[in-house]
Amino acid sequence: MIGVHFEKEGRDTLYHYLLRNREGYDSLRKYPLGNDVFPAVRFDPVPFGFEMPEQLENQAWDIPENVEIPEPYDVLAFYTIPQLASLIKHQKITSTELTQFFLARLKKYQPTLQCSISITDSLALAQAKRADDEIKNGKYRGILHGIPYGTKDLMAVPGYTTTWGAAPYKNQMLNETATVVQKLEDAGAVLVAKLVSGALARGDVWFGGKTKNPWDIKQGASGSSAGSGSATSAGLVPFALGTETLGSITSPSTRNGITGLRPTYGRVSRHGVMSLSWSMDKVGPMGRNAEDCAIVFSFIQGKDKNDLTTVDLPFGVDWKKDISDLKIAYFKKDIEADTTESGDNLRGALKTMEEMGIHPTPVEMPEEIPYRGFDIILRAEAGAFFDELVRSGEVDLMVEQDFSSRANSLRQSRFIPAVEYIQANRQRQVLIQKMQDLMKDYDVLISPTFGNDQLLATNLTGHPVIAIPTGLDKENHPTSMTFVGNLYDEASILLLAKAFQEKTAFDELHPPGY
Repeated sequence: MIGVHFEKEGRDTLYHYLLRNREGYDSLRKYPLGNDVFPAVRFDPVPFGFEMPEQLENQAWDIPENVEIPEPYDVLAFYTIPQLASLIKHQKITSTELTQFFLARLKKYQPTLQCSISITDSLALAQAKRADDEIKNGKYRGILHGIPYGTKDLMAVPGYTTTWGAAPYKNQMLNETATVVQKLEDAGAVLVAKLVSGALARGDVWFGGKTKNPWDIKQGASGSSAGSGSATSAGLVPFALGTETLGSITSPSTRNGITGLRPTYGRVSRHGVMSLSWSMDKVGPMGRNAEDCAIVFSFIQGKDKNDLTTVDLPFGVDWKKDISDLKIAYFKKDIEADTTESGDNLRGALKTMEEMGIHPTPVEMPEEIPYRGFDIILRAEAGAFFDELVRSGEVDLMVEQDFSSRANSLRQSRFIPAVEYIQANRQRQVLIQKMQDLMKDYDVLISPTFGNDQLLATNLTGHPVIAIPTGLDKENHPTSMTFVGNLYDEASILLLAKAFQEKTAFDELHPPGY
């Protein structure tokens, strides 16, 4: 099991020590731990030699003046946040009307897409009425005031189940509000749905079914922020919150053809959010385009006294900054090696960026790194959080029980030695430093979303990424590319993404029939 052989005499001398260890384990279990208790050993993504990027002060977002109610009316489902904010601020539509519109769409398409756990009618209509009353009385909170949204069902909301997508927790009620949900409420946003998470943040299968991709309902929406990806893509919510540990924002954003921002580790509070891996989990926005993601991120990021991993930094983006001032690199070998239609679309995107005056420098991912060995970090930490689920046997109630299922992953976590977990984290420190050596000369790295080690590496190092659409393949399935930024420099990747999206129309593509 552990790659070490002991002769009989060695085994005999070990036996009583192991019994004593087990007594210690049993004594620890007599003291229950709350979901919000992080390990005392906290992950810090900052490498040696790192210099904090300059941060702009928190900014006021521009709201256009001349937006009108569309014809046909259903086009409203795909309006951006600034467009919807304009309608609300100038009282061309009420928050209540907008909320009722999205609630109706959620109910209409839920049987097909299976993307929501709870449609929060009563809460949403109460929040919308409050927004309307405040706006009428001259108290306008800002660009998210009165805007509906959905949140992944890993995030606690009082009065509604927080199921984590898994049968053992389908009736779980948590009497707390996740910090990110509270921050959006403070901004005046309206929560219309708790959206599906794949069971315990894995895949797109949950205890009620399989969340579908609105571009092709024969496909799953990918996971684990499956509901957030599907609902945003189909115009059931203007934006949603997701979480990522190892691809759970970037993957459903790609599959469903939307834009997803995975922030720097520690930029957004995880208080009130299910933990899968304390040292890898991040919360981020999934929306129509980069600007929408920037807007939402600006409200949810920041220091939280209930999450000691968070940082106290302002956030803003200078949209007027010349993108030619950005230092940009790309994973040339990985991009050229991708012979799929996704690779073709990415190479086409690079040509478009050349027309925009961007000539990236070829670079390669760090080498001599044991990438395949790092998954034990996530699996060991998940095993700790769900220790009681496994020991109680309730893990057997989960829908998926095959080799690659979360249930099986949690069971095997018991066989990961603590020594190997620590060694993996030491190798992780080496990776962090090598990524710093690569990133220190650039503001943005352009990468395939899948097919190389970028996704795994940046989730381990905590770097921010944004996945943006690059078009459709021959089967009309969306494709994407990823921009990687320096730690705490979401602004650079958002700036480049917005410039690319202004040059192209891929972010304006929507699944037919919705």
